[in-house]
Amino acid sequence: MKLISWNVNGLRACVRKGFMDYFNDVNADIFCVQETKLQAGQIELDLPGYEQYWNYAEKKGYSGTAVFTKETPLSVSYGVGEETSEAEGRILTLEYDTFYLVNIYTPNAKRDLSRLDYRMEWEDAMFAHIHALEEKKPVILCGDLNVAHQDIDLKNAKTNQGNSGVTVEERGKFSTLLASGFVDSFRYLYPERTDVYSWWSYMKTVRERNIGWRIDYFVVSDCLKTHIQEAQTHPEIMGSDHCPIVLEINKPTLQ
Repeated sequence: MKLISWNVNGLRACVRKGFMDYFNDVNADIFCVQETKLQAGQIELDLPGYEQYWNYAEKKGYSGTAVFTKETPLSVSYGVGEETSEAEGRILTLEYDTFYLVNIYTPNAKRDLSRLDYRMEWEDAMFAHIHALEEKKPVILCGDLNVAHQDIDLKNAKTNQGNSGVTVEERGKFSTLLASGFVDSFRYLYPERTDVYSWWSYMKTVRERNIGWRIDYFVVSDCLKTHIQEAQTHPEIMGSDHCPIVLEINKPTLQ
């Protein structure tokens, strides 16, 4: 089973820059996108063999998530807990027969950290949501999590300490999630690999010099770690300031 996650930073713009070529070439079973930046009716994607599920932000041109899947899910939800929607379109949960898929776009704390408190509330809500699901079935979580978890996950760790995405608070929440029974699929396979990133600033030559951050993840329930076959990034794929990430995993079976 092949899964893709990609923060496209505006899907309409990304389509103009070759999104469909990559989509067709990679032939994923499940393809998740974040930061679609559009509303219902603003794009029509011809994706034969795939069902499309969208969570639009109320604010135009902002946030938003989508999942394109070959297999029909048993259910789809657009919030956490009892909530059936959320204003920024950041969460999509698809239930399959043997696992849950959660596609998220985690809020950025902002350069001045003015949204850090909201980010912490978000983290707590997502933690509860993911664990409530995990009590029923294993979980595959993916998306732009907006945190470089360890110093190995960004090029200039020392000079970025305390900045948005590298705060003690944000890193701590991710560590807490992993300690509670989840695995960062890439680091499970490649615990010491360096210079692997999924986001680069648009500043000139930054991407060419690979001065990046790894802030996009596939995180899976601990019971699925032995099912992981491969975890990759595709930095050669342009169209966004993020690149696609890939998880190849054996589909869970019923116990």
